[in-house]
Parts: sequence; structure tokens; C-alpha cells
Amino acid sequence: MLEKIDLTQKLDKAEYKSIITELEWKAGEVQREARRKNIPIIIVFEGWDAAGKGTLINRLSLSLDPRGLTVHPINPPNEEEKWRPFLWRFWIKTPERGRIAIFDRSWYGRVLVERIDKLVKRNVWSKAYQEIVAFERQLVDDGAIIIKFFLHIDKKVQKRRYKKLIGNPATAWKITDEDWKHHNQYNDYQEAIEEMLVKTSTGFAPWTIVEAHNRRFAIVKINKTFIDVLKTKIQAINTAVDAGDSNITLTKDGLSLSKSILDKIDLSPTMNRESYKSKLKKFQERIWELEHEIYTRRIPVVIVYQGWDAGGKGGNIKRLVQGMDPRGYEVVPIGVPNDIEKSHHYLWRFWKRFPKAGHIMIFDRSWYGRVLVERVEGFCSENEWRRAYREINEMEGQWADFDTVLIKFWLHIDKDEQLRRFEDREKTPHKQWKITEEDRRNREKWDVYQAAVDEMLYRTSTTYAPWTIVEANCKLYARIKALRTVVDTLEKRV
Repeated sequence: MLEKIDLTQKLDKAEYKSIITELEWKAGEVQREARRKNIPIIIVFEGWDAAGKGTLINRLSLSLDPRGLTVHPINPPNEEEKWRPFLWRFWIKTPERGRIAIFDRSWYGRVLVERIDKLVKRNVWSKAYQEIVAFERQLVDDGAIIIKFFLHIDKKVQKRRYKKLIGNPATAWKITDEDWKHHNQYNDYQEAIEEMLVKTSTGFAPWTIVEAHNRRFAIVKINKTFIDVLKTKIQAINTAVDAGDSNITLTKDGLSLSKSILDKIDLSPTMNRESYKSKLKKFQERIWELEHEIYTRRIPVVIVYQGWDAGGKGGNIKRLVQGMDPRGYEVVPIGVPNDIEKSHHYLWRFWKRFPKAGHIMIFDRSWYGRVLVERVEGFCSENEWRRAYREINEMEGQWADFDTVLIKFWLHIDKDEQLRRFEDREKTPHKQWKITEEDRRNREKWDVYQAAVDEMLYRTSTTYAPWTIVEANCKLYARIKALRTVVDTLEKRV
């Protein structure tokens, strides 16, 4: 593929000057329009060493309003980043709506440098193609624009540029033994690059190969591509709004199961207080031991609690952490997203909270809000909550590939038990804060919520992240079942 690229293309100074001023003006104009429409823009620069990434990023940036963009130079992962899935450090750098993030190298390092230098095993970098495509698709589905440039030069030009840099005392430091090693691996890199281009150039995030022998030609091509991609996206948005696109229509219809999963649950199990105290002590002591074992083995753990209002999530979490070392875990209560969180992909705030390897993150509610309350209350479109099942499974799959232990609980009670607990909270002064008008309104939609829960369980219970339904009419029984599940799951892992 790359050998067919015509690297002789160039622009002379006069032609360049006649073009570039208008291109810079147009680039600034489409940036402002994208900002008005709250479109997040991600620009990736990959390419050969000495292909001119720094210069070309700078020239594009000069065409734009610097207040609306951030440049992220990507280096080998530091210790903090190594303790998390490889996409974590890129997820947290994705831009807010209306802003631009420019990546000087990117997540493609996994299938290039890390592959060629054997920093990761074959099964890891080969699976990364699937993870990368899913990552980019999720961002584009959420409204982002991804523009990917690969800057191409041949081996002779790379060598000539190396020597030029070495010949200047101000730039000699830029060329290292590692650079010469990669130069000698040019053919190996070319094979990896071509595979990367084939496997990750998609309709929603295609690669643009930039012939980078001539800087003026490269600058013009990059600016033109930026303008054309943004214009196409903005025009598509305007057309969809004018036509009343059905993708933005809010509906609540979903999967129709022949029989409710939740209706099959036997909520009669109970436990007496004496047995509860005995088991509670035993499991809490074992969890304390396991917390230290997963730390020494550097295993990340994510525990999710979902359930009906008044289902007992808080009481369960309290008994789980009661004997644990607080330095090794964190409880994250998930509420309505704030303004910063709303300006990103809905999974962004959960990627940010992914625990460092060896630590435990406990979510009191979670990303499943997208297919529950956001779906039922119409806070997201039908298109958004329908694709969320795939997005959630992809995210959890990537976490599982990082050897994360994923434990997910649905705390199930019946409608009568919920009413009894609501009334108890209203009568008890120190519990009154727990009940709100929103809880009452949600109760009126019990059947609609149950249909959403059924579909959630059906679509997102996987081999790597199965749901555990906890019969929670009896609080004591529910707490012990959850503790036993945590202990059993962690013991299997360690």
C-alpha cells in the first residue's frame, strides 16, 4: 500500500502562499461553527520518526483559535498509566463538546512501537485493533469527529532528516539510539503500519495518508482535510435537524421478553439475626484478607451495585467495606452528571474512575443509568440507549482483558416491600432524607422500569461480567449473599 503513495508531490512557495491564507481563514471558520454546535473534535497525528509531526501540528494549530484546543504529546505510559487498561489514558484526554484535542502519537502506539519492540505479546496487540475500533466508534456515535493523519516519508528521506538534525547542536538531542534502531526496522514498521491502516480505517474514522516529503504540500493537505471533514459533519447535522431526524426522537420501547427475568426470582429467602452475625464476621474477615492479596497481586476490582429504590444498596456497601482498609478501596456514588460530565461521552466519567491495579472501586449506581433511568425518563434518545448495550459490553470487555474482576449486583425487591420501606423511612426522622419525590414518581413507573431492567440483565450479563441477582426482601440475607459472592469471586481469581 505505502509503496504506491506518490511522495514526489510538492508545492512551490508562490503557489503555497496563494492557497494557505484562505485555508487558514476557512479552518478557523469551521472551528467556530463546530464549537457553536458543540462538536468534539479529535485529531490524531501518527507517522514515521522525522516525518514532521511537530511542525505540522504547529501549522494546523496556528490556523485555529488556540483557546479551543489542547495538544497531547503521547509518550510511553508512566507507572500510573501502566496500572490501568491501555485506553484509559486516552479516554481521560478526550475533549469536551466544542473543543479540539490533537494527539501527537496516540493509542496506535500499541500496534506499532509496542508491537515491533515486543513490549506486549502478540495476543495483546492483535486484540487492540478491535478495542481501538470500538473506542473510536463509541466517540463518533456520540457526535465526535475523528480525523487521523499518517505522515509518510521513505527511508532515505528519514535518514537525511536524522543527519540534518544531528548536524545542528540545537536539535542533535532529538535523535537517539532508539531512533536509529527504528530506522533500521523500517521494513518491519512498514508492515505493521499497513496492517494498522487496513484494520482501523473505517467509514466513521478513516485514515488520511499525508505525503510528507514536501512540508508545504503536507500543510495544505492537512488543512484541506480538516475543513472538508468538518464541513461534511456540520452539513449532515443541519440536514438532520431540518428533516426532524428520528434519531433524536425520545422513545421508551425496547426488547420484549416472553417472560420477565425478575418475575422468576424467588424473594422468599430469609436469614435470622444469629446466623447473619456469624456469617457477617466470617466474610468480612475474609474480605480483609483478600483485599491485601489483590493488592500484592495487582488485580483491579470493580463492584457495581444497582437495584430498586430502597433495595438496600447503601446497607450492602456499608457491610462490604466495614472491615476493609480504606486506602485500598473507594466508594463512588453516581448521581446526575454535572456540566463537565455532560460535555463528554457518557462513559468518560466512569473511565476516569477506573481503579489502579490492586485497588477496589465500588459503584453505588453506575453506567447502567443510561439503559435504566435515562431510557425510561427520556434523558437520552432511543438511538443512544440502544447502542449503550454494545458500548457497555465493550468497555467491560476491555476491563476484563486487563484482568479486572467485575462483580455486578442487581438488588431485587418486590413492589410491596418497597412501599413498606418507603413508609418506614417517612416515619423515621433519621431516615427521612433517604426518600424523595423522585422515588415516588419512579415507583409509579415500576412496570416500565422492570422491562428496562429485564433487558439490561439480558443484554449485558456476559461471561466476563455476569450479573448476580440478589433476593433483597430480607436485608440480612441480601447482605450475606452479596458478601459471599464477592469472597467467592475474589478467591477464584487469587
